[in-house]
Amino acid sequence: MSTTATLLQTAAGVQVFPLVRGVFSFAAVAGLLVFFKPLLVGIARAMLLVVSPRLTKEQRQARRHMRDAQMLQRMINASHGPSHAAELRALAARA
Repeated sequence: MSTTATLLQTAAGVQVFPLVRGVFSFAAVAGLLVFFKPLLVGIARAMLLVVSPRLTKEQRQARRHMRDAQMLQRMINASHGPSHAAELRALAARA
C-alpha cells in the first residue's frame, strides 16, 4: 500500500466539522480575552488589593526610615576604626 493511499484513508476517517468548530471556538474565546484584557487586569489588581492592601504613605515612609537606619547600623558595625563610625553617624544626623 502506498503512502498516499494510507494518508487518504486516514483523512477520510477524520471528521472535519468538529475540528473546525473547535478552532473557531478557541479563536472566539481568545478574541474575547484580548478584547476584555483591561477589564480582567483591573479585576485581578482589585482582588490583589483585597488580599494585601497597600500601605499608607506614612507607613511606607516609616518602613523606609527603618530600613535606612538598619543599613547605617550595619555600615557602622562593618567599619574599621572609630573615625569611620563617627563619619557615618555624622552622615546619619544630616539625613
